[in-house]
Amino acid sequence: MIGVTVRPAEPFERALKRFTKSCEKNGIISDVKNRQRYEKPSEVKKRQITSVIRKRAKELAEANRKRLY
Repeated sequence: MIGVTVRPAEPFERALKRFTKSCEKNGIISDVKNRQRYEKPSEVKKRQITSVIRKRAKELAEANRKRLY
């Protein structure tokens, strides 16, 4: 569980900002967004496959770019 201690004479807004930043850093916010609706296992697999394809295409494009120079 993430916790933020409020320092003496620190505004609440600043402490809240530190809390949200630590949540983003730990991936809690993206996890909550992903769990807002049910995703079928076939959709999960399809999303993972497309991300792998995009990653490989990006790596190939970068490798081809390096060869030209």
